[in-house]
Amino acid sequence: MIGGMPIFTASDGTRLAYHLRGRGEPLAVVPGGPMRASEYLGELGGLTAHRRLALLDLRGTGDSEAPADPATYRCDRMVEDLEVWRDHMGLEHMDLLAHSAGAALAMLYAARHPQRIRRLVLVTPNPSALGLRAVAEDRLAAARLRAGEPWFGRAFPAFRAWLTGEADFDDVFLPFFHGRWDDTARAHADAELRQTNEEAGERYFAEGAFTPDATRKALAALTAPVLVYAGALDGWPSPAVARRTAEAFPRAECAVQPGAAHYPWLDDPERFVGRTLAFLDR
Repeated sequence: MIGGMPIFTASDGTRLAYHLRGRGEPLAVVPGGPMRASEYLGELGGLTAHRRLALLDLRGTGDSEAPADPATYRCDRMVEDLEVWRDHMGLEHMDLLAHSAGAALAMLYAARHPQRIRRLVLVTPNPSALGLRAVAEDRLAAARLRAGEPWFGRAFPAFRAWLTGEADFDDVFLPFFHGRWDDTARAHADAELRQTNEEAGERYFAEGAFTPDATRKALAALTAPVLVYAGALDGWPSPAVARRTAEAFPRAECAVQPGAAHYPWLDDPERFVGRTLAFLDR
């Protein structure tokens, strides 16, 4: 532990950090991005009042060291980091929550170490590990739901051009990722570049990271309950894709938060915490 921040050593010698916040039963948390420091998760809408969050900084992000081999940023290469982390925390099995791209890593972990999962929460999960891919029209359909917003007129054409490969990413359409484009959302979006390891993010989904058929077969044997949590205004995953994701697990349920997009704990903290706790404490 350095300065009150817990540190453990991965199997390849990389020193990884995590942050403890809140009180109560432990809840291990894997961030998305991909490869964004766990700082962006904050207190997950106030979940810290009920659970002791252990928020992992994936290798090369936040307070964790960069690995000697950049190839280990690939999603499947980090599964063992989660297992070493669990053992370091002294948990026989754990409640695990993962957001967005982090959910792909959590799915691979659950497939490889199903006996270590007590409950699994996948928040607006990227389901690439299951072979599901983003469809531009799904994201555009979700974007059209925001037609009444004052920023829509400028944001939608730029968003469509990005999705069709005609233009680069543009901050003008960041509001589509948030259910409420307010000061909280703006500050959250403004911090993303500083918190993200872009090189690592480019390697995260590299070729060979996923074997969907094998993963689906392994997850079919998972006995732990699973909650797939979606935002009604999110385009990736859309609520329909979230439901398809839930179908990969024998004991899964899908919750869709009204008025929420990709960060539901920012859009309606009380609803997010209430629904998540109802699952975890059942």
